[in-house]
Order: sequence, then structure tokens, then C-alpha cells
Amino acid sequence: MTFAAMTWLPILSALLLCASDSASLFLPHSQELRQLLSRYVEEVDQTSTSNTAGNRTRRAILWSDREEILQLHNTLRGSVYPTASNMEYMVWDDELERSASHWAEQCHWDHGPQDLLVSIGQNLGVHWGRPRTPASHIRAWYNEEKDYTYPYPHECRPWCPDRCSGPMCTHYTQIVWATTNRMGCAVHVCPAMNVWGEIWENAVYLVCNYSPKGNWIGEAPYQHGHPCSQCPPSYGGVCRNNLCYKDFQRSETEDMNEVEKPQVPQPPRTTSKPVSRSSTPKAIAPRASSSTYLAQNIKCETRLRERCRGATCNRYNCPADCLNKKGKVWGNLFYDVQSSICRAAIHFGAIDNYGGLVDITRKDKYPFFIRATKHGIESFSKFKPGNAFVVAKVEEMTADCYSTVAEICPFKNPNSHCPRIFCPENCRTQPSYWSPVIGNNVYADSSSICKAATHAGVIKADGGFVDVLPLDKRTRYVGALKNGIQSESSSSTEGGSFRVFAVRD
Repeated sequence: MTFAAMTWLPILSALLLCASDSASLFLPHSQELRQLLSRYVEEVDQTSTSNTAGNRTRRAILWSDREEILQLHNTLRGSVYPTASNMEYMVWDDELERSASHWAEQCHWDHGPQDLLVSIGQNLGVHWGRPRTPASHIRAWYNEEKDYTYPYPHECRPWCPDRCSGPMCTHYTQIVWATTNRMGCAVHVCPAMNVWGEIWENAVYLVCNYSPKGNWIGEAPYQHGHPCSQCPPSYGGVCRNNLCYKDFQRSETEDMNEVEKPQVPQPPRTTSKPVSRSSTPKAIAPRASSSTYLAQNIKCETRLRERCRGATCNRYNCPADCLNKKGKVWGNLFYDVQSSICRAAIHFGAIDNYGGLVDITRKDKYPFFIRATKHGIESFSKFKPGNAFVVAKVEEMTADCYSTVAEICPFKNPNSHCPRIFCPENCRTQPSYWSPVIGNNVYADSSSICKAATHAGVIKADGGFVDVLPLDKRTRYVGALKNGIQSESSSSTEGGSFRVFAVRD
């Protein structure tokens, strides 16, 4: 589509947050807005005198903040409602970070530079006074969802502040613009900044640049449908947390380590790491004899309260055609334990009428449950407390022989979920110093997932799918020789542990 065929809605998406709750503009103050960028304020007087930089390059934003911002964007993009069929996974772009840094250093409360806005989108935020985190700005941007009606902004007026006649929503639409897949942000502390006629001292200025730009007038931010059902061909059909995903490789250089918080290096390796990546899952190989499964097959009418409790009763395989079956559902997002597991999963959007795998997370008593009609299922209200649960789709991930639970899905109290892992063949032959196996039946989370699965007998040497259950740490691991693999013993109490389970054909 050419530029002449559409008009770009300039992203006048500037969010201003003040020290006083009553002074917040455009958006009501959120209780989540706290601890924003205090370290930047504290360091403003240190940057000219610090001798710790050495020959490293100081980044425009801390590594930890960068990861928090990027992860939050992808989490929000993957959880839009109605669901998106073409939402792309977003990655960090160093050039966009540099351009954001250049503009932030101008301390000019407006979008720019004008020549760059032709090709990028931009969200701005500024605050002074009480410390806050970068995520608080982004959550406030996303909260404009309440002023937006999919697929077009019937309820918001996106021309603020010049012709402000209603609430803004262009922060939100840029965050969830499906084809925007790169971003870069910067933070700068401005000694004196003119913010709409007022001079703010030590104003903390956040600039986020996006590419390709979004917010085209007359265009919905994304296409509604089953997640990842309309991904561009370049993504190869891979879906991750409801986002079109491909294995972006990022080359990490020394300048990515901040002077203020140097990254903690991984334990040194003694030799070059072999490269063994499998981009496309092969046919599942025959598995070793095993009757231990994490995922349970259930019926459409099965209620959560009817199933066993515990960490091994959190993954269920729902059959097809539950949309037309009996089984009541109470609640919305949070469901009463008397609800049908599979029909609640359809109601939430974790699966469709074709069925599939869902993960369940049990919650403490919820005060009430609200009715809602979603995806063809009408839930019921219940205005009294009851035990609750939430549902999530189980993603699939292709691992290599060196992937560990510590990297992919470490244990978090009270529980955590892992994707279903596809293991390549011949992991058993990989050297133990790159793919260790520590323990027997229960393994340290620094172990190779695929070698541990072979050791446990849930897959053969030809590889295949495995389910992984993260567990809390163990005080001791005992090694054993099984299926051609000698595992190690350890008394380390660091990190967590895990078990591996077979997957039914």
C-alpha cells in the first residue's frame, strides 16, 4: 500500500506523569506507578565524574530496563482482546535506541525529529518527583485500551494536545500495532525541561521509537482471529505466547554490559560450544516405555474440582467440539473450580473448538465471578467467594541439546509452567561439559533438558516431544547410569529442579 493511499496518524502519544496524584494528565494515576527510573535521577550528577566506564560505551538505557520494557510489550501484545491473528513478536533494535537517545537528549517535549517521524512511530513519557519504573509508563500507555473500541477508535480523540476533545488512545494502538516488530527506548534526565509551559527540574524523559510505524488512519491495529493463524510467511508458522515468532539471533557485544550493573557472566566453558539447532520438528520418534505423563486427557464436562490436586495435575488435553457440549462456566478470566476446564479454556481464548493443551494455575479464593459471553460460550455469575483458576495455552518450543530449564522456565513459587519441548536427535552424544545431566528422576535445572529426558527414558536417542515440570530446589542430587548416559551427583542448593514426562502419541 503506498503512502498516497492512506494517511499516517501522527503519534502525538505523549504521557505526562507528575509527583502529585491530582497532577497527572490524560490518565488517572495508577497505584502501579511507582519506582520509575530512580537510578537515572541518582546518576545524573555522576555521569561526568565516573571513572568506572573504562573503554566501555554507556548505553542509553540500562540492560535490565531494556529487558523489562521489551518483555512487557510482548506480554501485552500477546494478550490483546479480541485476540490477534497476526501479532508479531517484538525485538530490540539498537538503531532505534540510538535515535531515541539522540532525541531524549534534546529535552524537547514534543515528537521528533520531524525527518525521522516519516518512518518511525514514537511514544513519549515524562515525570518528575516520586521515583517510578519504566514499566509504569508502558502500562499507563496500554491502559488507554479502555478508550479504544476495536477495530477503530470511535471513542478516543487522538489529536491531543493540540486539538484535545477527548481521551487519547494512540499510545495503546502503537504498542499493539501488529506489524510493528522492532523498538528501542532511551531515558534522559533533563536539568530543566519546558513541559507545556511549565519548567520541570530534573525531568526524567522516556522516548520509545517503533518500526515499522503504526497508527494509520482507517486501519485496525491488528487482525482479529485465532492467535498466529495469519502470520507472515517469513515466520515459518512458529507461534510463541500468541505472537508470530522466529528465532532472532542477537549478537551481544561488550558495550551491552552497563558500567553501573555489569552483567553476571555464566560459568566459563572449556571448549567451543557445538552448534546444533533444529528449526523444524521432525516426526516424533518412538518413545521408550513410560507411563508417566504430565498432561491428562479429560472430557469436555470435566470440572477442575473433580481432578487431583498438585503440580502434576495442571496440564490437560481437551478434546474437540467442547463448544457444543454441556459443562457450565462461572466467571471471566478467573473461573470458579466448579467450571468445566475445557469450556473455560475456550471462553478465555486459550484454545478453540478443535481442542488442545491448556495449563491451569490454581488461585486462592476469589470474592465473586462475573458472567461474560466470549468465543461462543456464555459464563455465569456467582456472587460469593470460591476457589478459582486461570487458564493458558501450552506453547511448543524447539530446543537444542544445551537448553536448560533455568534458561527457559525456572521454578517460581507457587508454581510455573514450561512450554512443550521438542528435542533433536543424538543429544546423548553431546559432551557433558556443555550438556550436563545432574540428578536422577529429579534433575537440577542447569541440566540439559533433552539429555535428561533421554536419561529418564521418556524419549529415545531419536528425540521427540517432552513435557517439563519445574520444581523447587533440592539439597542433593544423586547421579546414575541410565540409557547410556551417566548423570552427575551434586550437593549444590542453588537454582531449582525439574522432572521430565513422556508425551502421548
